[in-house]
Amino acid sequence: MSKEGVEATGRTLDEAIEKALAQLGLTREEVHIEVISPGRPGILGVGAEEAKVRVVPLEAYSPVGEEEGEEEEGVVVKGPDAPEVAKAVEYLEEILALLGIKAHITVRAPETAADGYGRSSAVLDVRGVEGEDLGILIGRRGSTLAALQHIINVVINRQFGSRVIVTVDVEGYKRRREESLRNLAFRLAEKVKQTGRPITLEPMPPAERRIVHLALLDDPNVVTSSIGNGEARKVIISPRRSGRRPPPPRPPR
Repeated sequence: MSKEGVEATGRTLDEAIEKALAQLGLTREEVHIEVISPGRPGILGVGAEEAKVRVVPLEAYSPVGEEEGEEEEGVVVKGPDAPEVAKAVEYLEEILALLGIKAHITVRAPETAADGYGRSSAVLDVRGVEGEDLGILIGRRGSTLAALQHIINVVINRQFGSRVIVTVDVEGYKRRREESLRNLAFRLAEKVKQTGRPITLEPMPPAERRIVHLALLDDPNVVTSSIGNGEARKVIISPRRSGRRPPPPRPPR
């Protein structure tokens, strides 16, 4: 049995999953299923595309690791006092000055998934002063903030030749987003339990997908997986096979 998991294809999603399970010698309750492609039937066989899945034994699967695989590998966590963090603060201050933005930057240790707990060495919290509106640093759905954080990490990694990263948050945006995503995950999980049907969320960056995965990690009735590539990658919340409701009884003949 491969602890790294296997990939399999089939005419349908269920067929692809069953092929992978046969290779591993496991049941659905013992694995994590990632849908690489749901496939499509085509029209009269024309344009058909096989479904493709990656199936990993639960003992070897971590949803956090799955999403981190898309980011930098070999990251070293040093702590808020690391010289890389001090340089990140200095560089962030220069950027704010160039933008003419008045703000305070405080440094703290990561505490939650939104902070990059387990990956980030520190969180740089940016707070406006004198009623300064920092919305320009956040951007639509946090896109500008993500770009700002990326630039700062690229600079400190090149300067120090290290794999240390920092998280940048503005006016508590990431904490609020984390709470919103957790509530969404819980709400959709309940819907999945009621209907017995999977739900696919909108595309999210790796850090936000990790929040959803972790929120539902201990739920015995649903399982999360990911589908798609790059910016189009999404989380799917599905019922565990053992947690699905039995089919309704057939009417008497």
